[in-house]
Amino acid sequence: MDGALSPVTAARDALEEVERRYATAITPLMESLIGPNDPDDPIALQFRPDARELITTPAERADPIGDHPFTPVEGVVRRYRDRCLLKVVSICPVYCRFCFRREMVGPGKTAPLSAEALDAAFAYIAAHPEIWEVILTGGDPFLLSPRRARAITERLAAIPHVKIIRWHTRVPIVDPDRVTAAFVDALHTDELTAYVAIHANHPREITPQARQALARLAKAGIPLLSQTVLLKGVNDDVETLEQLMRALVEARVKPYYLHHPDLAPGTSHFRVSLERGRQIVRELHARASGLCQPTYVLDIPGGHGKAPLGPCAIRAGVEGYELRGTDGAWRKYTPD
Repeated sequence: MDGALSPVTAARDALEEVERRYATAITPLMESLIGPNDPDDPIALQFRPDARELITTPAERADPIGDHPFTPVEGVVRRYRDRCLLKVVSICPVYCRFCFRREMVGPGKTAPLSAEALDAAFAYIAAHPEIWEVILTGGDPFLLSPRRARAITERLAAIPHVKIIRWHTRVPIVDPDRVTAAFVDALHTDELTAYVAIHANHPREITPQARQALARLAKAGIPLLSQTVLLKGVNDDVETLEQLMRALVEARVKPYYLHHPDLAPGTSHFRVSLERGRQIVRELHARASGLCQPTYVLDIPGGHGKAPLGPCAIRAGVEGYELRGTDGAWRKYTPD
């Protein structure tokens, strides 16, 4: 038909539209992990734009876990009594195609916190003595310079009731050379305890370079946790997840959360069913050490917090209880 676009042109135009709508970036290290001529490579699926991102389902929303209604001051998100998020940056070294904040992060999406806004955020935290833990996120806070990371650490350390600071980051995995001795030192203070929660979704991401970066953090005495998103085509089988969790534990990282994908716009092609997710978690429980078991959770849309989705292991029986073993069978348990 006259005027019709060729399939190649249509595909190119769709990808250009994705890149106009959502931030796109990949580090050289992650690019080097992608197999040639494999559009279904699990690393490529995470970072390269896909025309399916232009499909928005009725359930998807720009703020899928409810940051906006729980933002008392700019940069702070508080959904829980004893902790809050502090979004100190709005950019990342890579842009995951499934990101739940994809409408909020990236160049030009959200301005970095001004000095005045940062002061207001610290003032809010200081005025609420029930806040015990501050979670630094964004964007990726490991993109801060060591000087700015040190300044934030010291400002939080000066608030007596803040005891824990948790850094959420992709950097040790995707751009590990940024985890310098100076940056690691900036996370330390005698007044509070620093944790680092890293994000990894596939065992190939645990490269020798990533292991070295994680070792620099661990040798400095910083406890390490991990977060993983369950993604169709990337890690939605027990063999892949088992390899990833074992690799993390071997790198001194405790698997913390396995997230069911959030309802972010243009991400339906990544979502597995809850039934499939629970099956994979049951299989992982049967195959791997307790050290390798993250908590499977779903962030309830609207800001209502995380709901655990792991296999139910206890139910009422005729007499006492019944417990489910790693083989999936229910067995009687009488406590008295």
